[in-house]
Amino acid sequence: MHFRLTVLLGLYALAIASPLLFAWHYFGNPRDILQELGTILGMLAFAMILSEFALSGRMKSFSERVGMDATMRFHRIIGWLALSAALLHPFFYESTPSGGLFPWDSSREFSVTSEFAAIATGVVALVLLPALIVLAVWRSALDYRYEVWRRLHGILAAAIALLLLHHTLEAGRYAMHKNVALLWQVLTVLALLSLVYRYLLVPIRQRNKPWKVSRLERLTDKQWQLCLQPAGHDGLFYKAGQFAWIKVGRSALSIAENPFSIASAPASGSELSFVIKELGDFTSTLSEIEVGTTAYVDGAYGSLTVDGREEPGVVLIAGGVGIAPILGILRQMQQTKDARKLKVIYGNREGSQIVCADELSCVDTTFVVQEPEAGFEGTVGIVDANMLNGCLNSEQLESWLFVLCGPAPMMEAVETYLKVRGVSDDRLLCERFNYD
Repeated sequence: MHFRLTVLLGLYALAIASPLLFAWHYFGNPRDILQELGTILGMLAFAMILSEFALSGRMKSFSERVGMDATMRFHRIIGWLALSAALLHPFFYESTPSGGLFPWDSSREFSVTSEFAAIATGVVALVLLPALIVLAVWRSALDYRYEVWRRLHGILAAAIALLLLHHTLEAGRYAMHKNVALLWQVLTVLALLSLVYRYLLVPIRQRNKPWKVSRLERLTDKQWQLCLQPAGHDGLFYKAGQFAWIKVGRSALSIAENPFSIASAPASGSELSFVIKELGDFTSTLSEIEVGTTAYVDGAYGSLTVDGREEPGVVLIAGGVGIAPILGILRQMQQTKDARKLKVIYGNREGSQIVCADELSCVDTTFVVQEPEAGFEGTVGIVDANMLNGCLNSEQLESWLFVLCGPAPMMEAVETYLKVRGVSDDRLLCERFNYD
């Protein structure tokens, strides 16, 4: 596992550095070290931004090999690194012989050329990039609809890529060589084509495989079970614990889609089941959905699956609606009569938020509630180190597989505890709700 990650990271670093290597190979004759450093930062920032189109979690082969949680963490880290490099990039340039002077740059500390259009596109991109990241990182705090954010995120990303391409070709020293310029053009086109593939070609293909809402059930005050049945096709191949993007009551070509973990078991048949919590966007309209409504499914994604693992037992830890993929894994293990030992830890703020309590009570499940109602017989508190100390034994910590899904604070606390207790990374499968 570590070797595979090392190889993938090495290949990624090589891909990011490829424009720089091309430039040095074809152009040579490096400038002053500070100017060269400014160029290096600018080129690396652009290359990292283009790579983000492939690190969005929608490449099944990559996310399955690396893991969705690791993929999205890496996506976030690269975004911050690209922003840092881009912001530092202009401050390393000294005077250059090209063109006249800008009124705001009489010492020629920032400009490579005096052509306004060449500089302007870079400046606009430099303004949009922080906006893109801020809107993503603080989306929940800003409290705007998920669908709006997705549209805006894609539009801003495409605009930044095109602006940076123009800036690179018009203001970049190394891009004056036709081969270096061609490489930047190819990389940008590939990044934009990934959007065309995702938002046009995939939906066109989905039109031939529609689904129908077969069941809709309110599980708690804010949580629903939505079930989809394939209409005229065999359904979806997936592994227990994975997730899919779904559109309900919308055109296949609509970009308004939402990701939800699959709570059903592949062994139970073609019907897909999702446990969904109302959060104010599409989910707030669940009560209006009627049985028979057309839906479309894109999946399956993610690597939160215990298939093929050799550990003697599995500990499934969920917080809130993170129970959805845990239910899928649990149901698959029961359907296939999996011989591995099993333990479930399920945390909620209130007992009324617990879903499928009767089903979970049939296995070794510890219910954890922060604000218990009268008569609650589980564990009072939160899923943290103190709680886990009294819940897990040495055999489980030494040899079992741990599967975690829930809100970020719970995940951080559980991961930290397990690693302190000697659980290695290869025995930890994680999936967060967000990656801020």
